[in-house]
Amino acid sequence: MSGSATSAGPSAPQAIPDAGQHVDNAQFIGWVAMVVGMFLAILDIQIVASSLENIQAGLSASPDEIGWVQTSYLIAEVVMIPLSGFLSRLFSTRWLFVMSAIGFTVMSIASAFAWSIESMIWFRAAQGFLGGAMIPTVFATTYIIFPPEKRNGASVMIGLIATMAPTIGPTLGGFLTQSLSWHWLFLINVVPGLLIAAVVALTLRIDKGDRSLLKGFDLTGLLAMAVFLGSLEYVLDEGPKDDWFDETAIIYGTITCVIAGVFFFWRMFSYDKPIVDLKSFSDRNFTMGCIFSFTLGIGLYGSVYIMPLMLSRVRGYDSLEIGMIMAVTGVAQFLSAPIAGRLTAKFPPRVVLGIGLVLFATGLAMHGFNTSEVSFNELIFPQIVRGAALMFCMLPITNLALGTLPPEKIKNASGLYNLMRNLGGAIGMAAINTLLDKRIDYHFSLLSEHINPASNAFKEYLATVIARYSEMGIADPHAAAMKFIVNLVNREASIISFNDVYLAMAVTFFIAFLLLPFAKPPRAQAAGGGGGH
Repeated sequence: MSGSATSAGPSAPQAIPDAGQHVDNAQFIGWVAMVVGMFLAILDIQIVASSLENIQAGLSASPDEIGWVQTSYLIAEVVMIPLSGFLSRLFSTRWLFVMSAIGFTVMSIASAFAWSIESMIWFRAAQGFLGGAMIPTVFATTYIIFPPEKRNGASVMIGLIATMAPTIGPTLGGFLTQSLSWHWLFLINVVPGLLIAAVVALTLRIDKGDRSLLKGFDLTGLLAMAVFLGSLEYVLDEGPKDDWFDETAIIYGTITCVIAGVFFFWRMFSYDKPIVDLKSFSDRNFTMGCIFSFTLGIGLYGSVYIMPLMLSRVRGYDSLEIGMIMAVTGVAQFLSAPIAGRLTAKFPPRVVLGIGLVLFATGLAMHGFNTSEVSFNELIFPQIVRGAALMFCMLPITNLALGTLPPEKIKNASGLYNLMRNLGGAIGMAAINTLLDKRIDYHFSLLSEHINPASNAFKEYLATVIARYSEMGIADPHAAAMKFIVNLVNREASIISFNDVYLAMAVTFFIAFLLLPFAKPPRAQAAGGGGGH
């Protein structure tokens, strides 16, 4: 890849003047605005997830209905991400991002003023679809406008923003709902969303759209992709709640996913103008980068999901207390970002990624020995390790996946690369929920064996608790004591199960580490400190 990076697409690309030595100031400002837009899109998912109960109360929704506020957004977003490569070639990167930012903002306003759960679900689906292009276009633009020697600094900023949003999301969501109302979870996007769209429209000119791509547009492939990815996201999101194939809808969703998936892949390899070009996977480094991106998605979204769940279930913490604890990860990411950037510039991506995968596995494994009395002091060091590891993983993975591809493949490949991280998060959380439920049942059954009237230890403890409740004047101290003991057993079963999940995630990262030799050392022109200097 030469220093003068050009745009992708069949149309005559607009070259970037002297890109090998200099990035135009206007383009740089536009790129920064795009990164902020990416931050808004990622943050939105997290702050809404932290306050679903408030939205449920405000819209008088049932527990089954409220989950669709997130599911509809994620299904729509996961369809747009791989489609963004085609749309950026059709409209140009600039106008696709501008349309995406405006659509995201308008649907944020609509969501804030939703009058029913049904209207909220539709507005969230539109918000996810329209805003879904903001994330992959940032990655593609980075590898178009920045010369190889400057991509590390740009990647540091992207990685920091992409990983900070899930960390601060629960804290910000809790603050907005407690201080203002749940409507501000969406209204907070309005002013920055419009400013971002305006700045990008005025500054970013890196390519031109090619309307001729509409000739032979693969509408069949688009519908197959939408059904395939949409049904996959639905099954992964709803499966654990409904005990998977015990629910008829999950069975039908799985059948639909398999049929649509087989047809989609056949179509992409047989049609002359596929909606998504899967030939990028013929590049071994891109394929390995996508595998590592998938693994990172499991760790990034899984750890951000399971920590609040553990602290609320086992310790009874509220969203603000949880947010304060999780902020440690964000601070560690911020402090480790420049170190990761320098190491990625000096050493081959495989070396830095190896360090990151081992650190991430270590940070997760350290959480695998928590007790039911776990508090901030016990959680701080594992979170520091995990937060630092995120940056050591994200930068070399991006360079490994996209750094050796020719410019004309970057846009399409960026969508696939980001899709793999999202799928990793979706599949990871489905696996986490399933494993957690199974392990809680297993450990509860083991521990409940000790609630045995024939056990002297149990009889002595029960007598102590009954005596305590009798002194408190409780009407039925025996029933109260038994309820307390059952809750105690459930709490201990829960924390042991959370530990099991953390250890399983650690094993996943260790397996990814073992796959590193399958990635080739990047060529000398690869981004981010390739090869051997």
